[in-house]
Amino acid sequence: MAKLKVTDLGLGEYLREQRRNAQLSLRQLSEAAGVSNPYLSQIERGLRKPSAEILQQLAKALRISAETLYVQAGMLDAEREPAEVGTRAVILADPSITGTQKQVLLQVYESFRKENGTAEAPEPAAPEAVAPDEDATGPDLGPAHDRTA
Repeated sequence: MAKLKVTDLGLGEYLREQRRNAQLSLRQLSEAAGVSNPYLSQIERGLRKPSAEILQQLAKALRISAETLYVQAGMLDAEREPAEVGTRAVILADPSITGTQKQVLLQVYESFRKENGTAEAPEPAAPEAVAPDEDATGPDLGPAHDRTA
């Protein structure tokens, strides 16, 4: 099974790359994440090691998985479940789907893993890891998916 390659770059370089991919300036990211501009600059240059809480704020502002940043920072073991971490990261980083849709996808993914015996105890995605929706009523399943049946 392929290993998760997020640790190929240092945390600072990885954050800078994600910030640039999101087309955000250092100042814009610092404002969106609620982190001071000088502190973020120091993180990107590898001078500071941020806490899990700061990484979570940065992940939310960048719309990427906090788990990916935890692995990058050495707080989570990428060897643990590389396929699961990678799949979760891709789902959580997709800007084209809502937070509720991400939650539903992760629940379906975990149920399949459990059914196939590849997951010991599936954990639902942390609410912090998913960007909040403006409409948090749940996904529109349409008339073909009657919830009362």
